[in-house]
Amino acid sequence: MTLVEHLTELRKRIIWVLAVFIVALIVGFFLAGPLVDYLKQEPIADGVPIVSLHPSDALRVYMQVAFLVGAVITLPVALYHVWRFVSPGLEEQEKRGTLYFIPAACFLFIIGVLFGYYVVFPMVMQFMTGITASMGADPNYGIAQYFGFMFNMVIPFGILFQLPIIVMFLTRLRILNPMRLAKARRYAYFALAVVGITLTPPEIVSDILVTIPLLLLYELSIWLSRIVYRKQLKEQEAWEQEYGSLETNEPVQ
Repeated sequence: MTLVEHLTELRKRIIWVLAVFIVALIVGFFLAGPLVDYLKQEPIADGVPIVSLHPSDALRVYMQVAFLVGAVITLPVALYHVWRFVSPGLEEQEKRGTLYFIPAACFLFIIGVLFGYYVVFPMVMQFMTGITASMGADPNYGIAQYFGFMFNMVIPFGILFQLPIIVMFLTRLRILNPMRLAKARRYAYFALAVVGITLTPPEIVSDILVTIPLLLLYELSIWLSRIVYRKQLKEQEAWEQEYGSLETNEPVQ
């Protein structure tokens, strides 16, 4: 394909994703009300007075929740079109292998968001509320600030939990391999520890509860990369044996 054909194909994929996102955003508007009520009734928000500080706060929250719902619904479609765009440059086995990454990526994103909401966010809220109470201030939070803080806390964990899928995908494309990942282990540990400490309150228990799962994710990534890499070696060996037999018995014209 020429450059113009590639750009035309990319534009078509982007239009499809945007169309799905608009439909998903409309669905998100209908689901925003029940989701906001559910999140306000969760034990995490129990005892935390949530007030509206501006006439547009409620609309802002509805927009944020609708956008998040639309993004989650659109995620598998966007990943599929990314795969369709790059698949012509992949071998047949690579096409089949990378296609399985789409449901796994969506699953890990949801797991990461749930981890951020049910594990990290309660610790952070408890810590922040405790500091507010120690200063003699009433812990009244604006509804827009509360939900904005929540989304900024949980969404990054959905992205961080994509690490195994990204590593498997890059290994499948022969960009990464388990040897490189193992060699970079101490640097990766340091970076993940910084992320975990940054996203949690300055408390050793919270830091450990968040950092350890991130380190386990990296080890899981190395293990999955090793599986993909060994499979690639077997495929390459089988291809070389077949090619050698063809070269020996039936020379290619």
